Amino acid sequence: MSDESKQFVPYVRAEDDYPQITFKAVILGILLSAILAGANAYLGLKVGMTVSASIPAAVISMAVLRLFKESNILENNIVQTAASAGESLAAGVIFTLPALILLRYWSDFPFLDTMAIAMFGGILGVLFTIPLRRALIIEKKLKFPEGVATGEVLKAGTEGGKGIVQIVWAGLAAALYKLGQTGFKLFSGSVSGSVTAGKSIFGMGTELSVALLGVGYIVGLNIAVLVFAGGLISWLFGIPLYMAFANPADVAEVVGNMSGYDAALEIWSQKIRYMGVGAMVVGGIWALISLTKPLKDGIASSWEAVKKARAGESADIPRTERDMPINYVLWGIIGLAVPIFIVFTQVIDTTHLPVSSGLYWTTMGIGAVFSLVAGFLFASVAGYMAGLVGSSNNPISGVTIATILATSLILLALLGSQLDFSVDTGRAQAAAAAAILVGAMVACAAAIAGDNMQDLKAGQLVGATPYKQQIMQIVGVVSAALVIAPILSLLFNAYGLGGVLPREGMSSAEMLSAPQATLMQSVAEGVFARNLEWNMIWIGAVIAVAIIILDKILEAKEFEFRTPVLAVAVGIYLPLELTVPIFIGGMIAWWAGRVVASRARQEGADVEAAKTKAERRGLLFSSGLITGEALIGIVLAIPFAIQESTDALRLVPESFAPFADWLGVLAAVFFIIWLYKVAVKK
Repeated sequence: MSDESKQFVPYVRAEDDYPQITFKAVILGILLSAILAGANAYLGLKVGMTVSASIPAAVISMAVLRLFKESNILENNIVQTAASAGESLAAGVIFTLPALILLRYWSDFPFLDTMAIAMFGGILGVLFTIPLRRALIIEKKLKFPEGVATGEVLKAGTEGGKGIVQIVWAGLAAALYKLGQTGFKLFSGSVSGSVTAGKSIFGMGTELSVALLGVGYIVGLNIAVLVFAGGLISWLFGIPLYMAFANPADVAEVVGNMSGYDAALEIWSQKIRYMGVGAMVVGGIWALISLTKPLKDGIASSWEAVKKARAGESADIPRTERDMPINYVLWGIIGLAVPIFIVFTQVIDTTHLPVSSGLYWTTMGIGAVFSLVAGFLFASVAGYMAGLVGSSNNPISGVTIATILATSLILLALLGSQLDFSVDTGRAQAAAAAAILVGAMVACAAAIAGDNMQDLKAGQLVGATPYKQQIMQIVGVVSAALVIAPILSLLFNAYGLGGVLPREGMSSAEMLSAPQATLMQSVAEGVFARNLEWNMIWIGAVIAVAIIILDKILEAKEFEFRTPVLAVAVGIYLPLELTVPIFIGGMIAWWAGRVVASRARQEGADVEAAKTKAERRGLLFSSGLITGEALIGIVLAIPFAIQESTDALRLVPESFAPFADWLGVLAAVFFIIWLYKVAVKK
């Protein structure tokens, strides 16, 4: 242990242990995990991004536990540890499993299969990061920004209690706005337009979503700018250049009778977004290369822990340094290989993949083993990246795409000529589904790993016991896994996903785009169909290399602004209209910080303290915007599913649309001003 780590004194000292895993903490953690899983499932399917739920969970926990006679900071920390697992697990699931719907392999989300994939993948994520805690949190001393913020919110208990008011008001306002927007159709959900120049179309538009505004504020200006820049690469350059230089017959085949913005959107959907695939793959590989030493340190720390456990030297370890016993961890990982293998054989049975018996069992075995190997590798990457940029900006999509692409190529080499979409579509779809399953396991493990490391960092700051947090992480994973399948089924049947509608005659106006899942499906299916857009993928890869070079130059010159490639890749494969409110939210965060800092300097106050308080107010308010919109989106799914129409609650005729556009814009401007006022308030 370094001298610096020895001098670190947690908020609650190791010798002053307080009750942590109490009955009320477990119940509250389970409920919040399920609620936050649903909210982030909706948000992720809508825009392809989720945000860390640790801070709002901590604030809600403090507000609820104060109703009891006895509670403490470590108990609050246990609640947020379990609750934040729901948000993270939802990210891993919604980025991958909807691809099985898009493949037409599933017609809905079967409860047992969906629950098992989410649960086993999530538990793997917890187990994989246990031996990495010391290497990444104590020895590496990474920032873990959201973990530090959560710890500070927990320590500032009285201020955190006031924060619940901001979350509630923002949540109620966002919910009412979403109800009027998606339910009553009083406000438009987006506005868009286009400009034609020769053969090219320049599409423009923005979502009128307060949740995306909150996302932009939370991730900050740097990431918001990069996501928006990725959108500009696709929409300002990619689409117009493709339409100008591609074979006119190829363009006509893609756009058909469409024109204007709809034509630009179709070009992006079928062609340009594959640049995002190339950028994500290169970004994932670059992350692995960058993390070679931390991975080596993590593995070395793991083996050192094994040696100490065998030698019986762990008894004198302070309470604040006690992890789940490493022998439990190792046996847990090995033991999970069996149920994972069984899940693979249940989802991909011999009916769907009619190959020889030996080849079938070999394929399933390789899938299970590769899930464990890639899961540990990418869970380590996710844990390290969480320490650098936080959970909200963690490149889960990048590592998952890399996993699915690698798995697809392995299966293609293994099964060879037996996979041909032109001859046997069902068999090739089953192989693509198998690749998606491996990706789902890895995505869930990586998502939970990043969240786990943030929670353990917060626990270190407040003086929690690591193994108790690790137990509650597993509790949170199980809670979220139990509700994720019904929530996904409800959303799918109410809105549709990624171009697939569950029933004929449904409107696609409110369809959830599921951008990551659409990419996962496209990559897996494209490999087996031999029609993957390799040219676009290579262009995206080249763009990613250029961005990496730029980032290294900025690093060498010690610029504060950096260009992490995966943030740009996210923007490339998101529709431009989704990146605009994210950019606006980031601009609000930046400008509010400047105003608060200037005011503090004029008043002779502590500038950093003032900026921190402003950031926390804006963060809590943004969390309320996200939670309110997401939760009402789930509630609205119920009448939509019953009536089999997103017009079930419509109050105005379709001719009201022009007025709805203006009302939507005015309402969005109101929320922009409100968020700014909250952030700069004294």
